[in-house]
Amino acid sequence: MKSSPNSPMKEPTVQIFWRDEALPFIEARSVEDGRKVCYGKHSHETFSIGAVTGGRSTYLNGKVVERAGPGSVVVINPEVVHACNPDGDQPWSYRMLYVDAAWLGKLQRDLGVSQSADFRPFSSTLTTQAGLYGGLNGLYAALTDEDSDTLQKQSVAVDFFSDLYRALTPAPVPTGSVNLKLARAAQYIRENCVQSLRLDEICAAADLSASYLIRAFKERYGMTPHAYLVNCRIEYSRSQLKRGRAIAEVAVEAGFADQAHLQRAFRKFVAATPGQYKG
Repeated sequence: MKSSPNSPMKEPTVQIFWRDEALPFIEARSVEDGRKVCYGKHSHETFSIGAVTGGRSTYLNGKVVERAGPGSVVVINPEVVHACNPDGDQPWSYRMLYVDAAWLGKLQRDLGVSQSADFRPFSSTLTTQAGLYGGLNGLYAALTDEDSDTLQKQSVAVDFFSDLYRALTPAPVPTGSVNLKLARAAQYIRENCVQSLRLDEICAAADLSASYLIRAFKERYGMTPHAYLVNCRIEYSRSQLKRGRAIAEVAVEAGFADQAHLQRAFRKFVAATPGQYKG
């Protein structure tokens, strides 16, 4: 289990990243006075849910922009572009959970929400339901409590996400045709993100022209193919840093020019340094 506060010099921000090898399906993060914690648009393979515990922020989720204050719970489906930043130079604090979508998909099936084990997205992007807000904070407290054992943490997690499915409606299953070519482009980028990719290679994999790919990809995924590539490299870097690998080694392996390049991109997408995240 790892819990590591970081308070960089000249910044009031205190960040804690928590993870436990016994519960690989969930990761937690806490930020206090995060007025300097600013994100660029990014996405995760995981499902993300967070509670704003102080201050106010501007919250982007896909094409929806909202203001989130104390008592708000933000709900972010996997692969959805999002960003949440403080309003002006105001103190802002929050807690986030990052949860494996496959684990949630199996829970959905067990609860009867879906007949398959595939994760079914939520239609809600923000809620102020007091029960969910309290439950999320309770789950965070249980996860980070060094006196709680694995069974207790697992039980609290299952209880909370079961309550989440009862409180929020999953999005309807799409009935229209999906642009499979764009999906192939995104898959090609994900599978080859540590390589130096060229636009013509992505176009060939998806059987799309460059002009259409650039325009349609941004409309579908909320970022350009290049930004999506960098985002995938950051996600890969996170997975390797969690394993305790050296930052410089991960930077080169993930496709960045050097550690400084990873450092800049990591701060933009994660709003923390690789060292803070690694702990």
